[in-house]
Amino acid sequence: MIEGKQVTAILLIAGNSTRYGQNRNKNFEIIDKKPVIFYSLAAFEENEYIDDIIIGSKKKEKSRIEKILKEEKIKKPIKIIEGGASRQETVYHCIQNTKADFVLIHDGARPLLKQQYISQCIESMKEWKGVTIGVPSKDTIKITNEEGIVIQTTKRNHTWAVQTPQCFERKTLLKMHEKYKQEEVTDDCMLLEKEGEKIKIIKGDYTNIKITTYEDLKTIKGFLGK
Repeated sequence: MIEGKQVTAILLIAGNSTRYGQNRNKNFEIIDKKPVIFYSLAAFEENEYIDDIIIGSKKKEKSRIEKILKEEKIKKPIKIIEGGASRQETVYHCIQNTKADFVLIHDGARPLLKQQYISQCIESMKEWKGVTIGVPSKDTIKITNEEGIVIQTTKRNHTWAVQTPQCFERKTLLKMHEKYKQEEVTDDCMLLEKEGEKIKIIKGDYTNIKITTYEDLKTIKGFLGK
């Protein structure tokens, strides 16, 4: 247990779902009669470490989220915070709206969130300032220049596909967001990496996929069906 420490779970659903290609927010798609975001919210509701929840969303979707929360009867305290123009801005808005010791950040479009990964991330904060779930790469990854010419081939056993949840000391992450707000990053681990902080990767599993394309939604429905 992280005795005496508060943890806020942050669920990110403010993206444009551009690659999803259906002209709607993938986080509201229905799987087994429940919207996608329900599954992560239910996981947060169940976890003993999570004290409260913040949802980073588009302003125009706030009422829709409120309706879901009412229907699903999530009991833990929840704030709905308006997101920014990027994932980075949305996270920054969210961490400004909590005083918790730790923040656990999760993509709303990863509904197959397991309790063990929430708990392991939070428990690891005893030793690390930043922790993420990830899986070893199944493929050989090559790095190219802007012309698409290979300049480096990575060692597969040292290459990971990073997922969420990710967990951080809130004060540290807030400081890094403010320091590097002019630099584009694709996940919050990168901010701590810029300061030379060590990020711990906890091995997850390949079912913790993110809905990026419509085909991903079909895959997740298959997993939940099992």
